Amino acid sequence: MSTARRSPITGVFTFAGLVFLWAPLLLVVLFSFHSTGGLTFPFEGFSTRWYDKVLSSEEIRTAAKNSLIVATSTALITLLVGTLAAYGLTRASSRLRGPLALLFFLPITLPGLFIGVSLLVAFSRVQFTLSLLTVTIAHLVYVFPFFFLIARATLERLDPALEETAADLGAGRATVFRRVTLPQVWPVLVGAACLTFALSFDEFVITFFVIGPDSTLPLVIWSTLRRTIDPSINAISSLLLLFTMLMFVVTFALTSWSERRRRGRGLAEDPLVLAGPTKATA
Repeated sequence: MSTARRSPITGVFTFAGLVFLWAPLLLVVLFSFHSTGGLTFPFEGFSTRWYDKVLSSEEIRTAAKNSLIVATSTALITLLVGTLAAYGLTRASSRLRGPLALLFFLPITLPGLFIGVSLLVAFSRVQFTLSLLTVTIAHLVYVFPFFFLIARATLERLDPALEETAADLGAGRATVFRRVTLPQVWPVLVGAACLTFALSFDEFVITFFVIGPDSTLPLVIWSTLRRTIDPSINAISSLLLLFTMLMFVVTFALTSWSERRRRGRGLAEDPLVLAGPTKATA
């Protein structure tokens, strides 16, 4: 049996793509430990002085607290509302699913600049004071389609026979959702909520238009870079990168675990598995 030989050119392009994606990020992390304020080679030694400066800054701690408040609120509200919306859509009439899904997914196709300006105009027309609350509302508009896409796909993959069986046994809609549906999908929903948390925590463009007098961590980075090239920005960016990657790892781990559980449950419920080994016929 012959196997297809891989072209070395494919490997070269793969390696070049990885370098293009990760080299700038790794350089930021590397120079966050630079012992001097230089941002170019040669590298003159390692130091944590920039991390000490960042962690001791009251401005940065306040901005990080604001980012955590907004991202946590956004993730929790999206988890609740998005789950109910996705559940309702997957159980709605087939004629309504297409138009409703289009309305839910439309914000994901819009540029952040357009969303930010539109919400700023809307808040101004109703005389709504810009604050962290308006930032949370704006982030909900931005991250909701991402969560809804994952939640809808997960709920559509469920076996409807399980819910129908529970209903036939006398369980109400709320009980069926709480005791049958939710235990099967909660890992993916929590993982999607972590994704929305990471998207909200790092969002800059939309936040810039609706923030008001407060500040978040991405805005502190932007305002600092407008004044000077401060090496402490490398430390802040590295911490943001670590935190964001952690959220994505949690999302991937929960999604993978849910998929393994689903496959294991499907194998256990397979009629051939339940029937056991059969005798071979002559």
